[in-house]
Amino acid sequence: MSNNNVLKGVFLVAFGATSYGMLATFVKMAYNEGYTTAEVTTSQFVLGIIGILLINLFQKTKNKNTALKASKQNIFQLMLAGTSLGMTSIFYYLAVKYIPVSIGIVLLMQTVWMGVLLEMILEKKLPSTQKVVSVIIVLFGTVLATNLIQNEIPLDWHGIMWGMLAAASFTTTMFTANRVATNISSAQRSLYMLLGGAIIVFSFSIATQVTPFNFDIFLKWGIILALFGTIIPPMLMNAGFPLTGIGLGSIVSALELPVSVTMAFVLLNEDVKPFQWLGIVLIIIAIVIMNVKFKRKLL
Repeated sequence: MSNNNVLKGVFLVAFGATSYGMLATFVKMAYNEGYTTAEVTTSQFVLGIIGILLINLFQKTKNKNTALKASKQNIFQLMLAGTSLGMTSIFYYLAVKYIPVSIGIVLLMQTVWMGVLLEMILEKKLPSTQKVVSVIIVLFGTVLATNLIQNEIPLDWHGIMWGMLAAASFTTTMFTANRVATNISSAQRSLYMLLGGAIIVFSFSIATQVTPFNFDIFLKWGIILALFGTIIPPMLMNAGFPLTGIGLGSIVSALELPVSVTMAFVLLNEDVKPFQWLGIVLIIIAIVIMNVKFKRKLL
C-alpha cells in the first residue's frame, strides 16, 4: 500500500475520531438547555439514519446498483450488533449527566482492557505481555485522569456506573462491528447498525420520557449530534481503517480522548488538573504500546 493511501487513511480516521470526541460536550450543552437524554438520543438517531440513508442512495445511484447488497442474514446480524451501539449512546449520555465530560471519556476508554478481557474469554488464551503491560498502564492512567486520589468532591456513582456500562457496550460494538458483514459497503453496514441501535434508543425514550417531547431538539442540537455522532465518525473510520490497518488506525483514533477533554475544558470550563492530563497521556501511550508491533532482534 502506498504512503499516500496510508496518509489518506490517517487523515480519515483522525477526523472521524476528532468528530466523535466533540460529541459529549455538545450533549452536555444540550442538557444545560433543559433537553432530556431521550430527546438527545432520539434526535441523533433519527437524523443520523436519514443522513446515512441519503448517503446509501447516493452511492447506489453512483455505482449503478453494482455494489454488493446486504443479505437478510447480514441485515439481521448488523442490526443485532447495532443494539450495543444504541446502548453505548444511552449509557454514555447518562454518564455525562452526572459526571464531567473529561471523566466520562476516560471511563469510555476502558474499552482498552475490556477488549483484552473479552478476547481472552472468547479465544480462551492468555493475553500477550505487551497487552498486559498496556492494561496496567491504562488502569494507572485512569486513576490519575479521573482524579481519584486528590478529588475532594466524590464522583457521583451513577455517572461511574453508566460510564463503565458504556465502555462495556462499546467494547461489544467494536468487537462485533469488525467481524459482521464486512463484505458489504461501510454505508450499508452503518445504516443497519443504526437501525438496530434505534430500536434500543426509541424503546428507552418511550420508557423514560415523562414530559412532552420537545421537538426543538431536532433543529437546535439534533443535526450537530447526528453529524458528529452517527454520520461522520463511522463513515470516515470505516473508510480509513482499511488504509491504515487496525494497529495504526487504533493509535490515531485515540485522538478522541484529548479532543474530548479539550472541548470540555474550553466550552464547558471543566477543571482539568495537570496530573489528569498525565493520566490521559498514559492511556494514549498504552494504546500505542498495544498496537505497535515490536520486532524481535535475532541473536
